[in-house]
Amino acid sequence: MTPAELVNPMLSLLYDKPMLLIVDDHVGSIQTLYEIFKEEYEVCVTMNGVEALDFCQKRQPHLILLDVAMPEMNGFEVCQALKSNPLTEAIPVIFVTADNDPFQEARGLDAGGADFITKPFHTRVVMARVHTQLTLRRQTDLLRSLVLIDDLTGVANRRHFDSMLEREWRRCARADSPLSLILIDVDFFKLYNDCYGHQAGDACLRAIASALSLVLKRPSDVIARYGGEEFVCLLPDTPIEGAERIASAMEVAVRCLGIPHEKSEALNVVTISLGVAVSVSTPGSSPAELLFCADLLLYKAKNAGRAQVKSQQL
Repeated sequence: MTPAELVNPMLSLLYDKPMLLIVDDHVGSIQTLYEIFKEEYEVCVTMNGVEALDFCQKRQPHLILLDVAMPEMNGFEVCQALKSNPLTEAIPVIFVTADNDPFQEARGLDAGGADFITKPFHTRVVMARVHTQLTLRRQTDLLRSLVLIDDLTGVANRRHFDSMLEREWRRCARADSPLSLILIDVDFFKLYNDCYGHQAGDACLRAIASALSLVLKRPSDVIARYGGEEFVCLLPDTPIEGAERIASAMEVAVRCLGIPHEKSEALNVVTISLGVAVSVSTPGSSPAELLFCADLLLYKAKNAGRAQVKSQQL
């Protein structure tokens, strides 16, 4: 492997392996770490902090090996940026440094690092520490999924959505960026349950959740079961045009499932109605206003005949 191939930030092996991101400006260190982990992990590489943060916005590695001493943006600053972002805060970071100063180690732990590895590397120690952190990450993810995932549909639950709404509202406010919310209701679902039974109703909700999830392409987008036959979608950094496109694609995706619904007054298949609200946070505003507006728009879509989208910029 040439140095150019080695430092390619999109370098990837098998996607069913845990992904490690190496962030280091020294090719020799990269080569050593790559040789240690290449057989068991998907190894990706960036050579500075800015590239690392950009990479993590697009693909979230399972663990990051982060050099401390880098130009422009040191490892502590990179770690702090990762931990302040809801999308990347859960990624464990192991600092890699040639400095065995305990004060530096304490600084790294204060910044959110999970562990420290000192150069030169001892292969078995490095592998053991990475394995330990990945095991902890798997356990944490499992516990989180039990708390934050709706057990019927497999998408996020109301608790997760409420948490993400608050966090994304604050983040988008700091960035002066639009936040879009789509409230979704399955049309005439009570009649569906009455006609086909509750087991069929559960299967219908699972199919709808899957169809809605497939429309979303970004890791930052969230689809959640809001309650009963209602779903909600959160789209950070998304203007009204983009939110309308996604909502329309969701409406089509569910209709195209072709689930029979002979009692529906909209079509002869299961359909959804959607309310789309978009806002850029202003002083004194709250995410409750965004949710309230989406609810009103959903009500308008249902009153207009259902199986359609209504949208508004706040």
